[in-house]
Amino acid sequence: MVRLGELVMILDLAREGLSVSAIARRTGLDRKTIRKYIARGLEAPAYTPRPARPTLLTPFEPYLRERLQAFPDLSARRLLRELTERGYTGGYTILKAVVRAIRPTPSPSFERRFETPPGKQAQVDFAFFKTTFTDEPEVERIVWLFSMVLGHSRMMWARFVARQDLQTVLRCHIAAFDSFGGVPEQILYDRMKTAVLGEVEDPDQPAQGIAYNPKLLSLASHYGFLPKACKPYRAKTKGKVERPFRYVREDFFLARSFRNLEDLNIQFTQWLDQLANRRRHATTQRIVAEHFAEERSHLKPLPAGPFNSVLALERRVTRDGMVSVGGNLYSVPDCTRRRTVEVQVTAGTVTILEDGIAVASHPVLEGRGQRRIATGHRTQPPPPNSQTPREVATPPAPPLQGGTVTPRSLAIYDTIGRHLANQPGSP
Repeated sequence: MVRLGELVMILDLAREGLSVSAIARRTGLDRKTIRKYIARGLEAPAYTPRPARPTLLTPFEPYLRERLQAFPDLSARRLLRELTERGYTGGYTILKAVVRAIRPTPSPSFERRFETPPGKQAQVDFAFFKTTFTDEPEVERIVWLFSMVLGHSRMMWARFVARQDLQTVLRCHIAAFDSFGGVPEQILYDRMKTAVLGEVEDPDQPAQGIAYNPKLLSLASHYGFLPKACKPYRAKTKGKVERPFRYVREDFFLARSFRNLEDLNIQFTQWLDQLANRRRHATTQRIVAEHFAEERSHLKPLPAGPFNSVLALERRVTRDGMVSVGGNLYSVPDCTRRRTVEVQVTAGTVTILEDGIAVASHPVLEGRGQRRIATGHRTQPPPPNSQTPREVATPPAPPLQGGTVTPRSLAIYDTIGRHLANQPGSP
């Protein structure tokens, strides 16, 4: 067999013009061999695969192929037990490698599209965005897009917010319900911590119990909807709310500038009303707003009263008469004596109490690092360099007048009614 070095030398000598006989004399090879390699030229060496050596598993491979062809989802552990009963004495690692190689590849199945009946379901989620406001060009801000999409008509209500905390989630729910003019039967959530706390053991349905945030359950009870958590790592379950995030990013968010969070939401609301909810949806082939007009009558009516679930906190008053709640500062009157006060937070209001009496009430501020001083809380005029606006304070609700009502028997009211009916001039 001619080695690679000898072959290169033969070809070089042939290119120099030497005859086959001369090359044969110089290399000591037969002339027929010289002619063969000159005719063939320089070829890459061809290597044949090494024949597989028999292993302890080789006699059982036909059985493995038969079992996996009939039941492709059988585990390697299950097959190891079956082979051990048939005399297999090898290890698990080689069995797992062979099973991986011969297991039939499942054919991809078509996705089953789930269409929601009108008024049945809405889907809620947050999306992450980064931007730089022109009011603060040196700071890159992170904002979150809260979105609620009705599953039937694809009508979307959304708002950019600075945080994903519980109060923001509750406020966004309330605003979305007011915008829709009704409430869906159920709302599907991702595993966001403000909605889903985790899983609990349910004796009736093992491994199926979901622990929801108690405040979210209070909101659900007030508005009459059922919260549902989607399965972990199942993004396709919430496709109706997650797919629009890319649409928002590409069609609205990119290549725009915003002064601040308020300006961002003003432009976004205008885009929603004029473009997003006026477009023809690619799946339903319906104009979103027109489709929603048909779905609106299937939504549950809004409750008669507002949602006033209270989150009670204890806070210290700062030296300049401010109370910190959710990263923002709210004023208390100069006459406040206690350094520690009670704070009651609802979805839209921050109420500060001293000795159980409300001394200040403020609307919840969006974002972080903001200050609000209500008019009347400061006896001195603001310094010339003050950047904090002073607004009109919302007066706390007055307590109900009158004492307790004494319970009386219904017979007393019946007697009074008969007496009034027998008076002259009564109809």
